[in-house]
Amino acid sequence: MDYVEHAGIRVAKPLYEFVNNEALSGTSIHADVFWKGFAGLLHDLAPRCAALLATRDRIQAQIDAWHLANKGKPADMEGYLNFLRGIGYLVEEPASVAVSTSNVDPEIATLAGPQLVVPVTNARYALNAANARWGSLYDALYGTDAIPEDGGATRGRGYNKVRGDKVVAKGREILNGAAPLAGQPSGCGRVFGEGRGTGGVAEGRRVDGVDGLSPVRRLSRGPGVAVGGVAET
Repeated sequence: MDYVEHAGIRVAKPLYEFVNNEALSGTSIHADVFWKGFAGLLHDLAPRCAALLATRDRIQAQIDAWHLANKGKPADMEGYLNFLRGIGYLVEEPASVAVSTSNVDPEIATLAGPQLVVPVTNARYALNAANARWGSLYDALYGTDAIPEDGGATRGRGYNKVRGDKVVAKGREILNGAAPLAGQPSGCGRVFGEGRGTGGVAEGRRVDGVDGLSPVRRLSRGPGVAVGGVAET
């Protein structure tokens, strides 16, 4: 592995080139500013992380030794709790505290929603994650008052196709507006079908050339049918 020296740290060349040529592209952050700031964080946090890891190793060794010393003895939970407090594994519950932050993105600070992190180099992981979010959207639309219950679109114990059709239409509107698929007009590449026995409704979008998989957006109100999924092609 080739490394690049910058701001007093050694960075793997592929990562260095990715940050400079792709990650920072289109931002107002200069590469020198980024690497100097990153190096500063490393110099500040690396000793703290090393100390925390050393503390973890010390506590783990003490716990292992306690269990070996008490092997075969009757359980003494009070004694064990006192031991854990004595080595600092358990601490007293702190008083109420308040924490304030600044420079936090709205998606984290004020907007409610799932935070999603997956390795983009693994197509199956990425598709599974996307499908889970699509399924969550459809389930939320079906099960809440986001979709009105007029015109026969009532919620109930079983699946209501009238409501399901409204959910699919609304979900399609949201998804096509937020993340349209390139090369697919609205109405192409969708597959609809009713689940057998449980009344599921699925909407799929074909994505060719990605790990042989197609994401499927699925809405289900019947038992035994998962929300979200990936269909093999």
